[in-house]
Amino acid sequence: MATEEYYPCCGKTFCKGCVYSCCMSGNNKCPFCNAERIGRTDRELVADIRKRVEANDAGAIWTLAGSYYHGLYGLQQDRTRAIDLYARAAELGFNKAHYHLGMLYHEGGDLKKDKFHVEAAAMAGHDGARNIIGMIEANSGNVERAVKHWIIGASAGCYDAMFQLKTCFERGRVSRESIDSTLTAYNSSCADMRSEARDAYIRYAIDHNVTE
Repeated sequence: MATEEYYPCCGKTFCKGCVYSCCMSGNNKCPFCNAERIGRTDRELVADIRKRVEANDAGAIWTLAGSYYHGLYGLQQDRTRAIDLYARAAELGFNKAHYHLGMLYHEGGDLKKDKFHVEAAAMAGHDGARNIIGMIEANSGNVERAVKHWIIGASAGCYDAMFQLKTCFERGRVSRESIDSTLTAYNSSCADMRSEARDAYIRYAIDHNVTE
């Protein structure tokens, strides 16, 4: 479940908890530039995104890529064009684009490109990518390297990385000191990311089967 939303009107990304809180208060305008959002047609939204793409906004390029990939906003599904756009956003250092490309190349069986993009995503701060690198290393027999990646990911609040560490600890591959210190860092990161507004959005998303 995505917890952020990109606004093409001003090129800003907002926590969906903040967006949900604004909507519940009756304010459906952009929290940053105050632009109207209600009543906008798909064509108008795509036009806004394209303007930001022309300005080389990585977030807009990523959003347009996802729109083509899934066939959103009235656009015809075009995965080839989507991949080209993901690659363009990745060249600008957008970690989500690197991560998505890694997953696509993994599905296509190109493990070399898969690893390249996942590593790039992790280096750019994508915690989920850090967990994937750990899994790649573990599958290659490099458990010590895997554990190092999982510690980094878990310390930043990645649940999957924390789960992998817990499994390694139960198998005797991680020390009590390491698991305890990482768990402390994990809990601290999770607490920093939580807010009443975000929790309210997550409850709403679960109740209404929201996945995006």
